[in-house]
Amino acid sequence: MTAVTGPQKRLSLSTKVIYGLASLGTSTVSSIYGALLPIFYQDYLGLSSKWIGIASAIYAIWNALNDPIFGFITDNTRSKLGRRIPYMRFTAPFLALTFILVWFAPEGAGEIAQFWWMLVTMLLYDTAYTIIGLVYGALMPELTESDVERNQLTISSTLFGLVGYVLGFVLPDLFRPRPGNEASSLMGLQMSMIAVGIICAFLVILTTLKVKERREFAMVDRKLKFWESLGYTLTNKPFWVFVSMNFLITFMMAIATGSLYYLADYVTQTSTMLLMVYLFVPMVIGVPLANLAVKIVGLLTSQIIYMVICGIGLLTIGFVPVSLIPVSLIISGIGLSGQQSITYNILGLVIDADEVRTGTRREGSFFGANALLTKPAQSLALFLTAFILERGGFITRAVNNGQILLDQPATAIFGIRTIVGLIPGIAMLIGAVIILFFPIKGQQLTELKEKIMVMHAEKKAAFDALEAETVTNG
Repeated sequence: MTAVTGPQKRLSLSTKVIYGLASLGTSTVSSIYGALLPIFYQDYLGLSSKWIGIASAIYAIWNALNDPIFGFITDNTRSKLGRRIPYMRFTAPFLALTFILVWFAPEGAGEIAQFWWMLVTMLLYDTAYTIIGLVYGALMPELTESDVERNQLTISSTLFGLVGYVLGFVLPDLFRPRPGNEASSLMGLQMSMIAVGIICAFLVILTTLKVKERREFAMVDRKLKFWESLGYTLTNKPFWVFVSMNFLITFMMAIATGSLYYLADYVTQTSTMLLMVYLFVPMVIGVPLANLAVKIVGLLTSQIIYMVICGIGLLTIGFVPVSLIPVSLIISGIGLSGQQSITYNILGLVIDADEVRTGTRREGSFFGANALLTKPAQSLALFLTAFILERGGFITRAVNNGQILLDQPATAIFGIRTIVGLIPGIAMLIGAVIILFFPIKGQQLTELKEKIMVMHAEKKAAFDALEAETVTNG
């Protein structure tokens, strides 16, 4: 094929806005799932850390298997709707159903029954969420080569996602059993989860009706066999640097947000919504500023700066007076704004470099491999939360006749501070050091962008010729 160059793909404002709606839906359910799951099964239902640990381990194994499989399948799908959109659209109802079932574990049925309910619903929910989350993430670097356009897509996704994260804490907090109202049942919480599941599925489906894929990648690129695709992915040095950093970010988000209810109920003894304001308002304000930082100092430097800020903010939660915890949360939120809006643009560079190497666009494989290696961090966070609290002598409502015990042992209070602040703070600082070794920067980055533009112009020309031939042959 003759090398042809052309302008980088531009996207309409409506496409960017609609793209973010799916993030609003998926972030709401994932935020609820991550934040509510530990306290729901351990504190409300009384499931021991042993059973939660076993469920987490099995869950981690399934996470390790399903993401690269689904990523490979979507990369090699050929349909008139594309290779990503059909999976989002037709999996959304199953995401709603499985998410709802997580919260209907039978009360008083015994630990074994609750363990099996938790395990099975977790696996079903994760399967549906994996499919949608994977193909949604894969759409972003595929839709355009432009870093500016990608950043704007990321900003839309991040801002809507932050709203989803906030809703993910606020909605359960409105309906969950609260201090001073221990007689309330879980019925209100369960009914609210039904509404959340249905609305979030609708938002995902709505996105698929507006966002259109670039079919040239599906129709022109050659198909790679599974082991060939996996081999290219796992021998990609920039990917390993990225995924090492992202494992720590995933772990940080899971263990810190998964313990925020504990922090509100037992340490600050304030509303969770108030803590959310301290954390998420700086995040929302900081997202556009993070985009400005990228323009001034570059993608990688911005990522490092924001990770350090977040790490420092989290670390201070471990030892500052209770009255200063809001300040720590504000600092953490500023740092998280960069992490939320920058991280996956770095993976976009990894995917671009791989396309130059293999000739094939493989977002699904990379997002799948990324999840393969980072999702176990969620299981680790879930187990560590239950383990540290149990070892710290935390007294649950389930063993205290359904009554919340605010006068927890000092070791339990320190355990909460550790899982919300100290551990995730250290993780962020280590991640900031790791990304220093990311190799795609400077002249190498400039040359990569030039090669990508030539390749995409050639593929578009080949696809147009194929379409014209099909019309001619009728």
